[in-house]
Amino acid sequence: MDAFVARSLDEIRFWSRIMKEHSFFLRLGFRCEDKQLIQEANEFYSVFEHIEAKAHAFSASTNPQEIRAFNLEVYNAASHIWVFKRKVLGLILTCQLPGANNFPLLVDHISREANYFRNRLSELNNGQLEPLADAIIDENVFFLKIMADHAKFIGHLLDPSERKLVDQAKEFSHDFDQLLWQAQDLSSMRPQSQTQPLLSQFLDQNRVSVASLRDFKKTARDLIEACRIKSIIHPLLADHVYREAERFLAIIDMFESHLDGKRSADLELSAWH
Repeated sequence: MDAFVARSLDEIRFWSRIMKEHSFFLRLGFRCEDKQLIQEANEFYSVFEHIEAKAHAFSASTNPQEIRAFNLEVYNAASHIWVFKRKVLGLILTCQLPGANNFPLLVDHISREANYFRNRLSELNNGQLEPLADAIIDENVFFLKIMADHAKFIGHLLDPSERKLVDQAKEFSHDFDQLLWQAQDLSSMRPQSQTQPLLSQFLDQNRVSVASLRDFKKTARDLIEACRIKSIIHPLLADHVYREAERFLAIIDMFESHLDGKRSADLELSAWH
């Protein structure tokens, strides 16, 4: 199995679905009179639906050159939806979409994810498959901010009468803000931050918090689907944020595996000396 092909297809299968759903959520938030924006959102939905289907049609045995070209195609699509999202954010911030139901932070949030996606494709095409110490920190900064945002969105979209769940969402928002600031501190300490024990401790701490938030999201998703809590959260959005927490946990596991492999290699090297 070619690692480049497998990693590329995994990224595209996950993130193309996310981009498709972003298009859907944006469309839901536009006003009836925003016909041009609705049409653009629908077009992006179709683009990423096609990309998602194409990614699933490929296999791990696909020629790497074909995947390299596919990555470039998807990179261009991700760049275009990033531009669209930033345009929408600009319209909201300049009060040109009064009454639209998209939080500015939410639109900024989904634009950051589009930018992350296209950067990841660029890294893959440039041969960067294995995480570096700096990449481990940067990825955690990115995803911790995503998780903190999710907690804030959940708290705002729950009905105010759901006091216990709202309070839980606020607690998660506070906890992930703290973890994010801690990660940003660690980021500013390079190269000292590149010591393996410190990175392992950093990942262990994040895993515990992300797993707890993941479980909260799963409970909220299940309750929303069963119509057992009051909110304006679309069931697909509840599942969407749950899947992103699962993705973060999988990335933490990948980083831990990488560090364990490096630790073993360093021990073997020291034994030879």
